[in-house]
Amino acid sequence: MHQDEAVIKLKSIEALIITLAILGGISYAIIFAEAPPHIPVVLALIALIIFGLCKRVSLKELEAGIISGAKAGIGAVFLFFFIGMLISSWMASGTIPTFIFYSLEIVDANYFYAICFIVASVIGISIGSSLTTAATIGVAFMGVSQALGLSDAITAGAIISGAFFGDKMSPLSDTTNLASMTVGVDLFEHIKNMSLTTIPVFIISLLIFIFLSPSGAETTDFAKIEALQTGLMDLGLVKWYTLIPFVILSVMAFKKISAIITLSAGVLSAVIIAFVVQQDMGLQKMMDILFKGYVSKTGIADVDSLLTRGGMESMFFSITLVLLALAMGGLFMKLGILTALLEGIKKYLVKTWALISTTAGTAIGINFMLGEQYLSILLTGNAYKDSYEKAGLHPKNLSRVLEDAGTVVNPLVPWSICGVFMTTVLGVQTLDYLPFAFFCLLSPIITIIYGMTGLTIKKVDE
Repeated sequence: MHQDEAVIKLKSIEALIITLAILGGISYAIIFAEAPPHIPVVLALIALIIFGLCKRVSLKELEAGIISGAKAGIGAVFLFFFIGMLISSWMASGTIPTFIFYSLEIVDANYFYAICFIVASVIGISIGSSLTTAATIGVAFMGVSQALGLSDAITAGAIISGAFFGDKMSPLSDTTNLASMTVGVDLFEHIKNMSLTTIPVFIISLLIFIFLSPSGAETTDFAKIEALQTGLMDLGLVKWYTLIPFVILSVMAFKKISAIITLSAGVLSAVIIAFVVQQDMGLQKMMDILFKGYVSKTGIADVDSLLTRGGMESMFFSITLVLLALAMGGLFMKLGILTALLEGIKKYLVKTWALISTTAGTAIGINFMLGEQYLSILLTGNAYKDSYEKAGLHPKNLSRVLEDAGTVVNPLVPWSICGVFMTTVLGVQTLDYLPFAFFCLLSPIITIIYGMTGLTIKKVDE
């Protein structure tokens, strides 16, 4: 989707009113009416179609907007399919059960949330994918959290915070590469400059997670933990070689091999190992697991609850919502609403603090309107490139803001690709983990503070 696809020209105030009405209606329906997010998004689509018809936009053009928006999500749809199969195959092969078993061995409940945050950060940097991090080690940590009797919401917040720190700072990350390429900044210069805002946020988030981590003596039922470990061992899935799929996935991600190919290798290697560790595994059973998810039938409620998950089918909720949300975004573009908002904002950007703050606000707004982090980077970067040049600011300031307020905000939006994905794989509603995703919440705040104070803001000649 591109900005020049708009078929009508709106006034900025008109676009603002429409946007507030649409987003306000969706938010009210999800938060207060507790409606499934699909319904308010569909109603928003209908409202935008009616608005377009009132503006004499042809049905053909409106359909084209919907289709072009949905097309932007095809890559994510395929990714979701493979992630669903990855989780179920890693359950069947023992990869995730092994992660859970050894995590229970080393995890200290006194620092559990901080450990989740640090480990997710390291894995995220290593493989450059927040989604894969959450779907693998994140799922394992959610199981450990439940076994320890800790808060699912805080655990999910720690996992997501770490995953997006890793994604943001990894040279393997697609969003990191996209931000640097969009504004024409060297990748490693972009990462180095981004660390000036990211490292302080990481430290603050870590301290908060340490503070929130409860006393192990007060919260942990060690008998329950031992029973859980015994149940995992009795399954016969805890083997050192079941971690091979994770090693393969990490190496391929480090070599920047296509995400689909990397995930496919992770699935296939897990399938092979599953046939080794489970003697009764047949081809038909494996096909059912890949589609419907892995179902644990040990008779131990805690073990079965931890391991019964994944499968292509488990991603259908996410996929349908993502396609609907992106279709809505396509109409925002086609009807010129987003273009009008950007044009209305740009003329007021005469000072550095206003430029930085508005760039961050735009990236956040696009995440809420379109539900897509790539578009928040692309559209915001292209919209403000000239403004930064005229202000004499180095483009790496722009690329940093795109990540600080674009990349990390996406999982905080209930109808966004990352928001839906995290809710699906971690089993925690977006609005439940949102208050605890400290890294994602603080990143845009810090970048705006830096813009207002001029701290680390670089001029072109510096």
